[in-house]
Amino acid sequence: MLAVTITAIVAVGVLATPQIVRLLVMGYDPARRDLTVSLVRILFPGIGLLVMSAWCLGILNSHRRFFLSYAAPVVWNVAIIATTLLAATRYADGDLVRWTAWGAVLGSALQFAVQLPMVWRLTGGVRWSLGRGLPAVGNVVRNFLPAATSRGVVQISAFADAMIASWLPKGALSALTNAQLLYTLPVSLFGMSIAAAELPALSETAERESDATRSAALRQRIERASRHVAFFVVPSVVAFLALGRLIAALVLQSGRFTEADSVWVWGTLAGATVGLLAATLGRLYSSAFFALRDTRTPLRYAVIRVGLGIALGIGAARWLPGVLDVDPKWGTAGLAAASGLAGWIEFLLLRRALVGRLGPIPADWGHLGRVWLAALLAAAVAWPVAARLPGHWVAELGVVALYGLLYLGGTVLLGVPTMALLRSKFGGGR
Repeated sequence: MLAVTITAIVAVGVLATPQIVRLLVMGYDPARRDLTVSLVRILFPGIGLLVMSAWCLGILNSHRRFFLSYAAPVVWNVAIIATTLLAATRYADGDLVRWTAWGAVLGSALQFAVQLPMVWRLTGGVRWSLGRGLPAVGNVVRNFLPAATSRGVVQISAFADAMIASWLPKGALSALTNAQLLYTLPVSLFGMSIAAAELPALSETAERESDATRSAALRQRIERASRHVAFFVVPSVVAFLALGRLIAALVLQSGRFTEADSVWVWGTLAGATVGLLAATLGRLYSSAFFALRDTRTPLRYAVIRVGLGIALGIGAARWLPGVLDVDPKWGTAGLAAASGLAGWIEFLLLRRALVGRLGPIPADWGHLGRVWLAALLAAAVAWPVAARLPGHWVAELGVVALYGLLYLGGTVLLGVPTMALLRSKFGGGR
């Protein structure tokens, strides 16, 4: 059923690409719009394959086989890089980026293919059928829209932000996209991964525990997972704020991407970090609702987040630079900060609703305070070092590594429980 649906969506998407592009980036000039149409048409089939790859991920996660599903995107990236490097010897500009898009399609196929054999073994084979009349399939269909909307709220917000950014000065959409590239890394790497790993355990707890113990058991799991999220995301927030220019330069600065572009991305990224912790914790809370077989509550709050983000984003992007008397291009920072603020509203609504279902969920302020202190102390040492080093990628990488090591060392000295757990798991605490 998923394959049939995705095939139809891809076919419609390829045919309707000009209309989709015109809707999403209304501020583009004709030349940029034509190139975007060409790229989107190439990428649509690859996105369909990525959806089927996510289907594999869902099955593997249900069997608690997390490594393969989250390592598979490596082949997607390798295919993009290899195709781009091979094409760069013969093509440039628009032709080169088209080859990069074809590399993404190839990578999508490889990402799906490397997971499929394990899925086949775990399921004993997949019977090709629409599954009409099967209760489980009906349950999936009923839950699909609310689950997809609440899970995809970050991507939906990114689409809305792109529409607004297309009206800002030239380069604004690229600056916003590059900032989102860095911003979504900790969301995906830590927030989504912890939420995905917790979902089977939360679901099992919700099903197996008695009514008398279910709420307490779920609260305990949520509290522990929240500590893990904060352990990784708080230093990401501090790193983006203190070392964002350096990180942007390390990842992006080469060729036509200048130091001024790195500063622009840094400012936009600083705005985005406003909601980074809320976005990651929100994914965990959504998993808790899914475990309770409630997909409607996260949907309601996701809709509120998107609507609020659009309203705040338009004001912050279009009018705030004038109020502050700064270059209009810095509307990207206001737009990113508005989206982050909307993320906090969504998180607080999710938390209030979950407390109403399970009872008070304690916040470990001692753990959170020690994590923030370790990150701030690490930044206080790394930032002046970064200011004195030459702008070379080796030096930039060294500063980022120094910050990470100082943070980990600080969590050891401050006795952060998550760090103690990691040391015991990897043998460091023996």
